[in-house]
Amino acid sequence: MTDPETSTKISFEPQCIIVPIASLLPVRPPRASVKVSCKYQQIRSSVIEIGLVEPPVIARIDGNPHNFLLLDGHIRVEILRDLGRIEVECLVSTDDESFTFNKRISRLSAVQEHSMILKAIARGVSNEKLARALSLHVNSVRRKATLLDGICHEVVSMLKDTMCPMAVFEILKRMKPLRQIEATELMIAANNYTAAYATALLAGTPTNELAGERKSKKVRGVTPEAMARMEKELARLQESMAEIQDTYGKEHLQLTVVKGYLGKLLGNPRVVRYLLQHRPEYLEQFQAITDVASFADQAA
Repeated sequence: MTDPETSTKISFEPQCIIVPIASLLPVRPPRASVKVSCKYQQIRSSVIEIGLVEPPVIARIDGNPHNFLLLDGHIRVEILRDLGRIEVECLVSTDDESFTFNKRISRLSAVQEHSMILKAIARGVSNEKLARALSLHVNSVRRKATLLDGICHEVVSMLKDTMCPMAVFEILKRMKPLRQIEATELMIAANNYTAAYATALLAGTPTNELAGERKSKKVRGVTPEAMARMEKELARLQESMAEIQDTYGKEHLQLTVVKGYLGKLLGNPRVVRYLLQHRPEYLEQFQAITDVASFADQAA
C-alpha cells in the first residue's frame, strides 16, 4: 500500500481488523515448553487483567481471503485461544516477510515498558491492576510510570531501544539536560549502561551541571582530591571524543587507502624480497600498518 501524498510505502493498513483466531496461520508456533514458563504466565495475567495492549500483527495471503499469516503475537494469540476467545483484533501488515518482526524479538527496554504502562493507564487501568497483571509491587508500577519525568527528550530518543536499568534514569535525573546528553553519549560510546558507570559519571559532573544539587558529591572510598581529578579527566575525555568524531571519517578513509596501497606492495614477492634484503625495518612497519588497518575495519 502506498500513501498517494508522499509516494512512500505504508507498512500497515490504517485500521485494525477483527479476525477469527482459527483463521490465523502461525509462522512459528510456540513450543510446548513455553506454556510452563514464568513469562507466559505473566503475559497471561496481563491479558486477563487489562486485555491486549499491543495487537498481534498479521498479513493477508494472496488468493486466500479466509486465512492470514500470524507474523507477531503468537503467545498472545495462544493465550486468547486457551481462554476460549474466538476472535482477536489485529494490525494488518503490508509486508509478509516474518523475519522483519522475528529479528526484533527481545526484552522490552525500560523506555518501551514505560510507554506501555502509560498507554494502559490512559485506558483507565489502575496501578493496582497493572501490578497484578505484571506480577510487580504497586510501587514498582508507579516508579516505571514516572521513569522519564525529568529526562530530556534527546536522552529518551537515544536510550529508547537500549537495555539499561531503571536506576540509570534515576541517576540522569540528577543532572541538567545538557549534562544528561553528555553522560548518555559517554555510556553509548563505552557500550556501558550499568548503574555503576552512571554513578561514576554523576560523580564526575561539576556541581553547576547538577539539577538542584549544590552540596559536594561524596562517593564512598573517593577523596575530594580524587573527585577533582576525575572531573578534569572526564572533561578532557569529552574534548578528545569531540575531536575524534570530527576527524574520524577523514582519517579512516586515509587509512583505508594506505592499507590498499601497502597490501599491493606486500603482495609483490619482488618488493618483499627487496625489503627483506635492504630495508627489513620498512617491511616490519608496513606489516604493522596493514594489521592496524585491518583491526580498525573490524572494529568499525
